[in-house]
Amino acid sequence: MAQKTDYTSKEVIALCLSYMSSEHVAFVKKAYDFANDAHKSQMRKSGEPYIMHPIQVAGILAELKMDPVTVATGFLHDVVEDTDYTYADLAEIFSPEVADLVDGVTKLGKIKFKSKQEHQAENHRKMLLAMAQDVRVILVKLADRLHNMRTLKHHKPEKQRSIAKETLDIYAPLADRLGINKMKWELEDTSLRYLNPQQYYRIVHLMNSRREDRERYIEDAKKAIEESVKELGVEAQITGRPKHIYSIYKKMKSQKKQFNEIYDLLAIRIIVESIKDCYAVLGAIHTRWKPMPGRFKDYIAMPKSNMYQSLHTTVLGPNATPLEVQIRTVQMHEVAEYGVAAHWAYKEGITQRVDNDQLSEHISWFRDILELQSESRNASDFMDSIKEDIFKDKVYVFSPKGDVMELPSGSSTLDFAFHVHTEVGSKSMGAKVNGKIVPLNYKLKTGDIVEMLTSPNSYGPSRDWLNYVSTSKARNKIKRFFKTQEREKNIERGKDILEKSLIEMEFNPKEFIKKEKILKVAERFNFNTEDDLFAAIGYGEVKSTTVANRLTEKERREREKEQIVLDESSNTIELKNKKEPEKMKIRHEGGVVIQGADNLLIRLSKCCNPVPGDEIMGYITRGRGVSIHRIDCPNIQQTDEEANRLIEVEWESTDSDKEYNAELQVEGYDRSGFLNEILQVINSQTNKLSNVNGRVDKTGLAVIRVTISISNLKELEQIVDKVKTIPDVYSVKRITQ
Repeated sequence: MAQKTDYTSKEVIALCLSYMSSEHVAFVKKAYDFANDAHKSQMRKSGEPYIMHPIQVAGILAELKMDPVTVATGFLHDVVEDTDYTYADLAEIFSPEVADLVDGVTKLGKIKFKSKQEHQAENHRKMLLAMAQDVRVILVKLADRLHNMRTLKHHKPEKQRSIAKETLDIYAPLADRLGINKMKWELEDTSLRYLNPQQYYRIVHLMNSRREDRERYIEDAKKAIEESVKELGVEAQITGRPKHIYSIYKKMKSQKKQFNEIYDLLAIRIIVESIKDCYAVLGAIHTRWKPMPGRFKDYIAMPKSNMYQSLHTTVLGPNATPLEVQIRTVQMHEVAEYGVAAHWAYKEGITQRVDNDQLSEHISWFRDILELQSESRNASDFMDSIKEDIFKDKVYVFSPKGDVMELPSGSSTLDFAFHVHTEVGSKSMGAKVNGKIVPLNYKLKTGDIVEMLTSPNSYGPSRDWLNYVSTSKARNKIKRFFKTQEREKNIERGKDILEKSLIEMEFNPKEFIKKEKILKVAERFNFNTEDDLFAAIGYGEVKSTTVANRLTEKERREREKEQIVLDESSNTIELKNKKEPEKMKIRHEGGVVIQGADNLLIRLSKCCNPVPGDEIMGYITRGRGVSIHRIDCPNIQQTDEEANRLIEVEWESTDSDKEYNAELQVEGYDRSGFLNEILQVINSQTNKLSNVNGRVDKTGLAVIRVTISISNLKELEQIVDKVKTIPDVYSVKRITQ
């Protein structure tokens, strides 16, 4: 966001003094002192005092010129979660308003969930619902996540990827929907650095390689624009706009283009005083340079849902090179950079707040969040709906009266109808788009004028409509119609479908479709009664096979155990059950020791190619003896049903004169001689190179796989270390098939 990312507490207070009254600064200082004392014995993973994190969060909020309560919450946002202080303590010491904001930001650490995914979904659900009540909650949460991303290097790689993915899926889209572009760009770029470091650094390299040429081009374009603007007599601030790494990556991936084919790498931003000046400057630019067809967008006349306003055009600038130009007023620029935060900014001693009713006129998706919550069965469903309806790319269409409607990309005329009103959707018979009759599954495009044709005598939705809609909102309303109109039929249909599923699994339905068993399963699916579960199966909300699996978990497990015994008996695989298993060395070419077992056929698995020095595990197969796998091989990940097939094994010796195959994957930036250098380094370490293949994608990323023969893990690690020293190699990893 801002250039400074390592504030001290004094610097944050000084930043507050630049726009707050002394009374309000004292309130913020009180929050800092309280948080400093509460976190005094705590440290972060980086080794620095924990209070450094709240200081940076408060600093980011102060950059946005947020009101005193919000900045104070930045200091206090982890107090309830990580210390002994409670909501009541904050309400008493500060105010209920501060306590409510802290509570909205606090994670649900004390609730027990069935899975990590469910826990994460519930956290996101609470955060979004709290945001719908007070948008400042998400501003604090975004500031919290932004600083966490800046310090992500202190986590393990797996944790880095998990946090980066969550940021890209949830937090960056939220920043975008709230119009806070500065925050969105940094969250996206940092996430990409951890999720796809090869492409991130490649794009950085490509941008840096031609930076001087681009800067020279931008300067020439700015001078030409300054001349045109001067002739108009308009005061304008003209700057070059840097393109963000993630947006380049996204365009290269979605449009399948090379780096040099992305038009808006070169961009100019012009800030003027009035809307009239915006259009005057646009005319002057189109007079000087030829505009590219289909590349003009008027977000002033038709603002985005996050209140973003600007004129966008792409012209063939100097040397006939595509140049993107953005034109906006000072106020529009403030909203473009800070979005909804600009409406909460503290100015001239007064907090310029926009109440939720007024704010909702601009951000209608606030209401959609509450509606999706009421229609979702659980937190995971709610988050799926949010990603599908709220975070997806948008199309903008007009009603016959000229009102602008925002819908997710891919929406049909039927999605539009249910977006207008449930009754309009339910009574729809057809639609007109731009004056022509179209089917209900017609996919809308930005700029379409849509008129729904309805009939009061309509019998309501048909089941085919579920295939016509793409939004959760429309789908939920259609399903609700069938729930209420055909509940009895659905209950009977659901019972029949469940019985058939049980029969197909070779179980007797009468033994399992009993009230006590059905109610237990219904609770696991968040239904109150057995009829609710049957009805859900009947109208397709829950799959009958999933319910049947839940009902028969215990019996299926017992069946599996019986089958294993039969299989082992038929293949003469016998395990001796001893209280203290004795190790018996098997004279096998792989040199493996198995505890307490003999008469076993042993083979080294080709899916992961274990070598001496690897941690290994044996897996009792059906009819093929014991296969030896690396302990991290995905083919032996333990499940409740197959854990009893695993057997302890170990290497007879980690120093071996035998040869073992290992497969390496090398990724890097493709250039002349790149493959030869890799092969030369490998051949200098071992002369047993049996297979080489590679490919280069459209972005220039080379992926090379080599199969080599080595004696042990130490030898393999030495080869990997040597290959990593080759210039332009991004990663070297051992792979499984």
